[in-house]
Amino acid sequence: MFIVYVHVHVKPERVVEFRQATIENARFSVQEPGIARFDVVQQQDDATRFLLIEVYRTQEAAAAHKETAHYAKWRDAVATMMAEPRHSVKYTAVFPDPEGW
Repeated sequence: MFIVYVHVHVKPERVVEFRQATIENARFSVQEPGIARFDVVQQQDDATRFLLIEVYRTQEAAAAHKETAHYAKWRDAVATMMAEPRHSVKYTAVFPDPEGW
């Protein structure tokens, strides 16, 4: 499993709009065969901060995700909503055994 944590800081006045666009993207993303999980979480003590937790079956699936129409739509829609550029951290699953997913 290839896991990406995407950290996003949204402008306060754009939080509702960002949530809507991101939930729409997530709904399409979980339908991709290469995605095992796609979570969108919002920080409790700072509603302008989000974390996207993307769990891919392979690194190639992550690359394929970025080629989808729904990702491009999301990327373009949220670009002006961010207070600062989003950044990601990449991980490899250790436990539970990724072969069992």
